[in-house]
Amino acid sequence: MSIKSKIRNYLPDWLIDIYHLKMAILANIVYGFPARKLKVIGVTGTDGKTTTCHLITRVLETAGFKVGRITTIDWKIGDQLSENNLKMTTVSPFLLQKLLKKMVVAGCEYAIVEVTSIGLMQHRLWGIPFQVAVFTNLTHDHLDYHGNMTNYRQAKEKLFANRPYLTVINADDPVADSFLGYSANRTLTFGLNSAADLVAKKVYAKSGGTDFVLLYNGRQASINLPLPGTFNVYNALAAAAVGIGLGLTSERVIEGLQAAEPVPGRMEVIDQGQPFVAIVDYAHTPDALKKVYETLKPTVRGKLISVLGATGRRDRTKRPLLGALAGQYADLVIVTNEDPYDEDPGAIIDEVAAGVPRGRPKKGGRLRINREGEVPFKYKDNGEDIWWWRVPDRKEAIAKACQMARPQDVVLVTGKGAEKVMAVGDKLVPFSDRQVLEELLQKYRV
Repeated sequence: MSIKSKIRNYLPDWLIDIYHLKMAILANIVYGFPARKLKVIGVTGTDGKTTTCHLITRVLETAGFKVGRITTIDWKIGDQLSENNLKMTTVSPFLLQKLLKKMVVAGCEYAIVEVTSIGLMQHRLWGIPFQVAVFTNLTHDHLDYHGNMTNYRQAKEKLFANRPYLTVINADDPVADSFLGYSANRTLTFGLNSAADLVAKKVYAKSGGTDFVLLYNGRQASINLPLPGTFNVYNALAAAAVGIGLGLTSERVIEGLQAAEPVPGRMEVIDQGQPFVAIVDYAHTPDALKKVYETLKPTVRGKLISVLGATGRRDRTKRPLLGALAGQYADLVIVTNEDPYDEDPGAIIDEVAAGVPRGRPKKGGRLRINREGEVPFKYKDNGEDIWWWRVPDRKEAIAKACQMARPQDVVLVTGKGAEKVMAVGDKLVPFSDRQVLEELLQKYRV
């Protein structure tokens, strides 16, 4: 733990809150309140924020607007794109204002900002007049910080509290009504299973994407979304609602969605000519991981081999839930290290691994604890042996998955996505799931 973190542990919450607010105010003053010269779109929710931001970017750029973007994986200033390797979605107020100022100088009209609950609570977004507020969904995450789901939801609601011009809300989410309670000049809802303003029907998964029919204002249109999974249909609906709410024609919105490009680290296929499929995904919450499994499982003709872990300094209650999902959906499971920060990596792995056998009812056999990870743990499900491994070194875990893979199998590596660093203690150590896979898969080229 850093000296800064240790000092904060001894300070009262009210003093820390004042500190965050003062820093945000000072950052705005230093950079001249740049957000006032931009039309700012804020996207909040547990999952889908980054992809939704990318889709909104594509829709607006297709319509001819110059756009800036601040997300978990990148910062975009007009035509210039740089990676976000800070492992922080809503960055510090000074960096945030600096990026917004660069957007103004570059002539951007719109700024799309990925907004986190913690960023809102710590006033990092103070001084930004959001014209558009988007809510994707609310699922299990960040309970280490907020304590419970009610506090978590209320933190996200702060984005909607200052009467934005347009609010866009996922009507299918159980807490949608809480966000609909805030006033705005215009509100658009979206969903698959509700009487929303924008509705997707006839969702059909195909190789390389998803087809669906968009219903809006009594009209319908077929969309060929080049992104896989029903969860990406939700992201596309959110982006479509933003475009329509800002006055774009439905034809221009559809053109933008169909021109979307894969988002790095989101269901990203790594192909080096190997005879099996290898995929990297950022899924690090139970709901996101479940959606990835549900998207992949019907398409897997062989075995699904899942490599996963959990982050340190984060919500511990979700760790066994992640393991249980792996046990439920994957044929082979490898539990490994992710971003331990200052926690014991082995203890984190144990908490994730504890959930693996819960994913399927045991019909026989006993779970064997093996600390070395060389011999797989084993239990039986309906007479079938279910195998899983504990491999602390993440590179070795990914290598083991590739070694076990056979033609028609799928190797799925989740938790880090496009990240290029691993948080160990107070340091960010270079590590990329994508790069590791690209190097390892060279030897399996056919």
